Amino acid sequence: MKIIFAGTPEFAATALQALLAAGHEVVLVLTQPDRPAGRGMVLQASAVKKLALAHGIPVSQPERLKDPVTHEPIRAACTEGGAELMVVAAYGLILPQAVLDLPRRGCINIHASLLPRWRGAAPIQRAIEAGDAQTGITIMGVEAGLDTGPMLLAAAIDIDAQDSAGSLHDRLAALGGKLVVEALARFDELVPVVQPEAGVTYAGKIDKAEARLDWNQPAAILARKLRAFNPFPGAVVMLAGEPVKVWCGDAVAAGGRPGQVLAADTTGIVVACGEGALRLTELQKPGGRRVTAADFLHGNPLRPD
Repeated sequence: MKIIFAGTPEFAATALQALLAAGHEVVLVLTQPDRPAGRGMVLQASAVKKLALAHGIPVSQPERLKDPVTHEPIRAACTEGGAELMVVAAYGLILPQAVLDLPRRGCINIHASLLPRWRGAAPIQRAIEAGDAQTGITIMGVEAGLDTGPMLLAAAIDIDAQDSAGSLHDRLAALGGKLVVEALARFDELVPVVQPEAGVTYAGKIDKAEARLDWNQPAAILARKLRAFNPFPGAVVMLAGEPVKVWCGDAVAAGGRPGQVLAADTTGIVVACGEGALRLTELQKPGGRRVTAADFLHGNPLRPD
């Protein structure tokens, strides 16, 4: 099939690679404009753009798609390039109805949840944060609403007890690539299913302000947040009056005053929470690198309160 692909991060690049490997002809790639990144804030191309250029695929990078002029590359890809369908994956821009109407066979989206649960921007992180046992991929038709389109195909995976947002992202990205290839192979036989109204939840974008953990919360909730915020934005706790990023930890059975250091040894730094305690096993001081609790304590001795 000749297609247009719209996506930006690594999750989308994995799907694009799967489509190319399956033999589909991508006549145009839409991705967000290059953004400054890194300490030098140098403009960086998206993962999707890098892959597209490596395969000689034309790339369009509009800031937004409100102006009809920005639709011209898409229109040309459909009329002159013969694109039948648009595949969307974590693009990050709203597609207006005028764009959705251009491909003659419509637009489909690869969404990283089992809809209608976790519509929105951060379904992977929110599923972990909420303690969900399962998540998955839904291939869906694209409508003007936020992830409200009809479901075409879905597959579930278990969320492992040690899954971080990073590890779950990688498994879902691979599943998304596999499922979208299957969806295109079976496209004519897929029956759209309207999403039920029951069970709708929204996965709001992760805000850096959420990264600071509150010791008054139960340890089980904080442990899930550690996993959900790894690798972005990284959870932040206060230790000895200083903000420290925590990348790994687990809830343990212990009690004390919220924020009280109960133990600090090679196995971890145990801090009392509103319910139970959190054992911190991988930490990072401002400007430093990620280290084990044992290495952290070498330069930052902590004693139980």
